Amino acid sequence: MSKDDEVGRIRGWLTGRLPDDWFEGPLEVTIDREEITVVGRIAAPATDDVSDVERDAAVSGRIGAFRESTRERRIEIARELEHRSRRKVAWGVDCGDRRELFTRLAAPVMTRLRQPERQVLDTLVDAGVARSRSEALAWCVRLVSTNADEWLADLRQALTHVEEVRAAGPTP
Repeated sequence: MSKDDEVGRIRGWLTGRLPDDWFEGPLEVTIDREEITVVGRIAAPATDDVSDVERDAAVSGRIGAFRESTRERRIEIARELEHRSRRKVAWGVDCGDRRELFTRLAAPVMTRLRQPERQVLDTLVDAGVARSRSEALAWCVRLVSTNADEWLADLRQALTHVEEVRAAGPTP
């Protein structure tokens, strides 16, 4: 099954399983080997003619209220999905122009780095950008992700094409 098919299957299951009044519009579902992240849009509070500080506080309040009022049902639904998919489930919301992700999985990743790469990480630690090599490496990955979105999107599309060609080939 391709990754797009798997995302579609999970999104469909969630659409049928979630209460209709939780989210506006379609869900955003992102998966990797360990985790499924589900993000839905919730209604933004009416904040016409208010300061940016008041608007920010209203959005924070709306997100907090949603998180608390849906906690038990989200846990129940996540457990069902975790059992079906064998992945952890994380939740998030978009509200106004803000995205907030709730508790998420932090998966350890082991790598071997030569001295020049370790020196990059140590420089980030020494400069106070990160508290540890692990945090510095995560910072580097976020930086590459932010600056390489188009390249990574092209790579993911190419991988999807490879999966399709592989699936169309003879079965062993």
